[in-house]
Amino acid sequence: MISEAQFKNELQILISNAIREDVGDGDHSSLACIPVTAQGKAKLLVKDEGIIAGVEFAQMIFNYVDSNLQIETFISDGSPVTFGDVVLHVSGSSQSILKAERMVLNSMQRMSAIATKTHEYVKLLEGTKAKILDTRKTTPGFRVAEKWAVKLGGGENHRFALYDMIMLKDNHIDFAGGITLAIAKTKAYLKENNKDLKIIVEARDIDEVKEIIACEGIHRILLDNFDYEMTKAAVILIGDKCQTESSGNINEETIRKYAECGVDFISSGALTHSVYNMDLSLKAI
Repeated sequence: MISEAQFKNELQILISNAIREDVGDGDHSSLACIPVTAQGKAKLLVKDEGIIAGVEFAQMIFNYVDSNLQIETFISDGSPVTFGDVVLHVSGSSQSILKAERMVLNSMQRMSAIATKTHEYVKLLEGTKAKILDTRKTTPGFRVAEKWAVKLGGGENHRFALYDMIMLKDNHIDFAGGITLAIAKTKAYLKENNKDLKIIVEARDIDEVKEIIACEGIHRILLDNFDYEMTKAAVILIGDKCQTESSGNINEETIRKYAECGVDFISSGALTHSVYNMDLSLKAI
């Protein structure tokens, strides 16, 4: 995974790009009718229910736009919320509040939806050893916030990107000439480049699981689109040789059944690519 410093740097890049995209050479609607000296106050209002996420991120956005803005928070990240809850107050320059408003709302609505979905999956896994993971199926440019939201919902992050973990999937294996060759080439590459990256390899059937195990030095085997019986068989076969992960066909109806097969992790792209934004608004008070 990426370091804390990398994480914070990604957030700053995200904020800078989003404000540049939204504001351009100026918020002319506000500049046209609101005096530069005008002071105001607004509340962030919940019009939905679920798990709130992005409160700390909102503070970063307000700070980036105007370090003089004052933020008072009433509900922290990862907390359950319901219709009518007030998450925070922001006060200071009216122009600055309006400049930051859309990015704050867009970010928090998306992050809260992801945290809520993740929390639902976490609850479905209670009593099993399986942990829910996100994937790289994220919104381009917004990945760091979406993966943060997964953590706030009680899930865990998979690799952040292509550079912090090796994952040999079906296309890598086929292009490389097979599982054994792909793994051998990967180990040689890591040694030659003095890189210490964990290796995950995708298996499409039990025979591929056996071949992966024979290669040794694998951190985790990804059981992709296995049915329940195949998953149970693979888990027994793998034992404690490496970690196991189920993926594919993961939803509210199947996730518990896969967990009960004994896998260590379950990954789901739906956490970040199939959610409906939480309804939030910023209202002047």
